[in-house]
Amino acid sequence: MSKKFSIEPAAYQAMEALENILKNSGLNEKHYQLIKIRASQINGCAYCINMHTKDARDLGETEQRIYALNAWRETPFFSPEERAMLAITENITNIQHGMDEKVLEEAEKVLDRHTISRVIMAAVGINAWNRIGIGMGMQPAL
Repeated sequence: MSKKFSIEPAAYQAMEALENILKNSGLNEKHYQLIKIRASQINGCAYCINMHTKDARDLGETEQRIYALNAWRETPFFSPEERAMLAITENITNIQHGMDEKVLEEAEKVLDRHTISRVIMAAVGINAWNRIGIGMGMQPAL
């Protein structure tokens, strides 16, 4: 465990437990990385963007899709399911007054309720990690 997280190790361990639950939830690993990258882009967490783009590449994600992720609506590169996941991720990341009902209605057309719940929790998790990374001043390694 990093010295930065020794301040409150039980909280860090709880974050790791959530991460393990999400990794084993049945959510597609590539989709999980896309969720992490997109939320990290919105939040401006360089550490997480660096980490999760590498993880996505290791899973076979293409450079084209990674580079186009911040403009996913304007590209043909993402499936309807992925578009729904990215819309949920953006809605959770930019949340102001609850989940946008239109986003949920569109997601329900292509995703089951379990997948929607997993995407929401994945977005919540990476948003928390982003705040830890940014708050602790974490930087990607050169």
